Amino acid sequence: MTAIEEELPQHLTGNWAPVQDERTITDLVVTGTIPPELDGRYLRNGANPITGQSDHPFLGDGMIHGVRLRDGDAEWYRNRYVQTPFVADPDREVIDMAASLTDMASSKANTSIFGHAGKILALEEGHFPYVLDGNLDTVGPTDYDGRLTGPFTAHPKICPDTGEMLAFGYSMMEPYLTYLRVSADGTLEQVENITVGGPTMMHDFNVTRNHAIFMDLPAVFDLELAMKGEMPIRWSDDYAARLGVMPRTGNDSQVTWYDIDPCYVFHPMNAYEDGAKIVIDVARLSHIWRDGPMDFPEPALHRWTIDTDSGKVTDDQIDDTPAEFPRVADANVGIKHRYGYMMANAAAKAFEEPLTANGSILKYDLESGAQSNIDVGKGRLPGESSFVPRADAVNEDDGYLMTYVFDANTESSEFAIYDAATMDNEPVATVALPRVPFGFHGNWVPAAVAD
Repeated sequence: MTAIEEELPQHLTGNWAPVQDERTITDLVVTGTIPPELDGRYLRNGANPITGQSDHPFLGDGMIHGVRLRDGDAEWYRNRYVQTPFVADPDREVIDMAASLTDMASSKANTSIFGHAGKILALEEGHFPYVLDGNLDTVGPTDYDGRLTGPFTAHPKICPDTGEMLAFGYSMMEPYLTYLRVSADGTLEQVENITVGGPTMMHDFNVTRNHAIFMDLPAVFDLELAMKGEMPIRWSDDYAARLGVMPRTGNDSQVTWYDIDPCYVFHPMNAYEDGAKIVIDVARLSHIWRDGPMDFPEPALHRWTIDTDSGKVTDDQIDDTPAEFPRVADANVGIKHRYGYMMANAAAKAFEEPLTANGSILKYDLESGAQSNIDVGKGRLPGESSFVPRADAVNEDDGYLMTYVFDANTESSEFAIYDAATMDNEPVATVALPRVPFGFHGNWVPAAVAD
């Protein structure tokens, strides 16, 4: 570690260090065979401060890293900043109370990326979505023809049956929570304010075939911290933890609230209905930010079961392996899943001993209880994996897992495609890339969705 790195916070060192150059590479080296049915883009978003500095891992500027696949070839790799006001003016105040409440285009657009209704959307939960074109150039923010007036989550859910995009927004001012429903053709059809106990950070939510489920948890806005320009959220032992269940096309009066033990969840795996029960698999943390803005306990996979007849919720720990970024196949969003995938949480090793870290991708068979994993190798760390079905897939896990893998041995990265059914350590194919910093969330966007 250099003297300069020692002066930097951990989230700006190693493979968290930002890259400033925007590159387009078309002469890509492929090892193995890219399945010819893969026609689209693998895109991943993350915080990449344009100044090289940020006060917290969540505050960097959004940069999209993408690989275009077609006819068994990797046509290009591109990385592009989302052109937000912060990129145009790097001196702009990041935590600005006035702008946060009045300028919904004042986004970092740094958390996730989705394809829906012919558009590629770069998302961050405090502001409007940003639209990108197929080459990852920024079109601009969207307010859905004026219907969206507040924040839009970084974690919408796209219904595999209807094509609807279900979403929400939270705010430090009333209304604290708003439910949003976007039709398959991209029309914002429903905007519904939901009554909650106060201003909390609701990073994600859940949907089933017939319900939306809100996670009202004790990560509460602190106005005094916000006025100081600090991360404005802290844990509260006095705020009740609850799950709110509402019909997917319902309204505030139809929400039923269920008490749960205090905890925090950034990311659920999936939710589904089982008769009178609603099952939700989540990466559960005991708390967040009790002792400061870098207080992140290790998450692990838990299952909540809501009994809508009795009004009780059970919480069962499925595994004690520290893991995050849970995913299922997109075709199973909101319906019963057998398989789920997570990234083994090797963050501490990645910070302290990257050359000895062994990153892995976990697979859970939630019917048999079996667990398997892809070991990506010593000194190598994967990001969140996206599942893409094989052509003419028969089984739920008949497909591929896609992610970026960082290799600390060579200070470079690769785009890797693994077999989700066999979980073989040997990739189906890899594409050699320059260093891709660790980021947040990625998705496969088929050409048919946004091209």
